[in-house]
Amino acid sequence: MQEISNKSTKSHSTALVLLNTRTMSGYKSIEEMLKPNSKAQWGNQFAFLHVPMPELKDHKSPNPLDFVLAASKIIKKKKTSLGIYLTGRVLEIVKKLRGPEAAARFVHGTLKNSSLSISNVIGPMEQVSLDNHPIKGLYFMVLGVPQNLIITIVSYMGSMRISAVMEKGFLDPQRFKSCVENAFEIILKAADGEIPI
Repeated sequence: MQEISNKSTKSHSTALVLLNTRTMSGYKSIEEMLKPNSKAQWGNQFAFLHVPMPELKDHKSPNPLDFVLAASKIIKKKKTSLGIYLTGRVLEIVKKLRGPEAAARFVHGTLKNSSLSISNVIGPMEQVSLDNHPIKGLYFMVLGVPQNLIITIVSYMGSMRISAVMEKGFLDPQRFKSCVENAFEIILKAADGEIPI
């Protein structure tokens, strides 16, 4: 953002990280879920993490990994907070008491109050096929949400794909792509020790 406008150095951004909380209670086998009186929940269970984006006050920072480590520290701290469980429970209670439409309004309001959303899916390690046609790669995207920028990440067969969708006119897509590629290159060089810290 700072490369596009100096005013953005004073702005505050909040990312909404969609987190699958099913892994916290453990995965259950299909057989276990089909047992009578099974308490295992079907489907994925989600919670939201509101993560303030760390401010990059000096874009000439000697260590670009500081920004990555600061973001990672914030997310790890929030993942172990009580907020994860409370968010999921509030959503369940709203759905039970007021119905799915009220739960959808709750989610929409949460999305509307964040600058961007980030979500990921861990895909299969083996190649899959659809009607005997091997699938070379996967993407997924959340559409129709009230956010300016959505970033999704999916892994498939050991490779990672990142997708971004933005509101029309929000940013120049080619410039955004160039900034993201440049950031990844700087971070990779710093991690490899090519950039002195």
